[in-house]
Amino acid sequence: MVTTVASRVESLSSSGIQAIPKEYVRPEEELTSMGNVFEEEKKEEGPQVPTIDLRDIDSKDSEVRDKCREELKKAAMGWGVMHLVNHGISDDLIDRVKKAGEAFFNQPIEEKEKYANDQATGQIQGYGSKLANNTSGQLEWEDYFFHLVYPEDKRDMSIWPKTPSDYTEATSEYARQLRDLATKILSVLSLGLGLEEGRLEKEVGGLEELLLQMKINYYPKCPQPELALGVEAHTDISALTFILHNMVPGLQLFYEGKWVTAKCVPNSIIMHIGDTIEILSNGKYKSILHRGKVNKEKVRISWAVFCEPPKEKIILKPLPETVSETEPAQFPPRTFQQHIHYKLFKKTQTLEDPTK
Repeated sequence: MVTTVASRVESLSSSGIQAIPKEYVRPEEELTSMGNVFEEEKKEEGPQVPTIDLRDIDSKDSEVRDKCREELKKAAMGWGVMHLVNHGISDDLIDRVKKAGEAFFNQPIEEKEKYANDQATGQIQGYGSKLANNTSGQLEWEDYFFHLVYPEDKRDMSIWPKTPSDYTEATSEYARQLRDLATKILSVLSLGLGLEEGRLEKEVGGLEELLLQMKINYYPKCPQPELALGVEAHTDISALTFILHNMVPGLQLFYEGKWVTAKCVPNSIIMHIGDTIEILSNGKYKSILHRGKVNKEKVRISWAVFCEPPKEKIILKPLPETVSETEPAQFPPRTFQQHIHYKLFKKTQTLEDPTK
């Protein structure tokens, strides 16, 4: 079957339509929870996504260090998502990454199409739009640019944007620094499970094999934001996900039975615990359900970097130290590839036979 390139959401948005095509309209049961994202972000009552200050994560003072690490662990167990501040990556570098991504998307669509991916042939890196997935047939109100950014020897530089000229340098340096931050976070999460410091890093592939994939999400203005989603509700399959955004609200988390809108915290990086760490920790760390909202006033852009284990080399399953008689294994053994298939097609698997 040949899949045609999905029409770009940006083209729809700029065409002046007043009503969105039906394939972008969410199912009835979702529409009841779709309010105005700007109003929702202002709400002060109810639960708020935790902000974790990493300034003291490596403090020489063990009491100060332990307090910082305990707060990170608590947020990973309670929410599975947090705003990281004082994360060690300079505002200047983050600003360069954002400017470069914005400049790419500000080009005419014809320029961006030179980098178009081809999902039908398995060429998933590049510029794209969501194709209807088998289960819902829904489309999401976003275009994106997706590519592997680390390890450097695994990158395909031919699909990296040539314009703007700073794109490669800024994105490469950000990926290097983010990789160091991932090691630091994984160390703290390891210790939080009573494991040796380098254990989780090793279990997700280490420096050689853990892949950092960047997806720049571009959410154009939407004439009927109460009917559409930029990204439908999902949990991340990654080990960790790090997100920057252009300070336009849109991220919502499903927490204690309600959708909570994340505040826009200046100079922060949003971090999600992904399914991979949830599985290895036997559910002690949470991979939270989340979605992306759109609006009619402002374009939203986010830069998500997914830290993913190799597809076939590692069997993901709860680590023996996290399993006991009172806490049996919650997840069947799977490769990362099998987990992706399971998520895509919602295959039911049993602990006895993970291949089913």
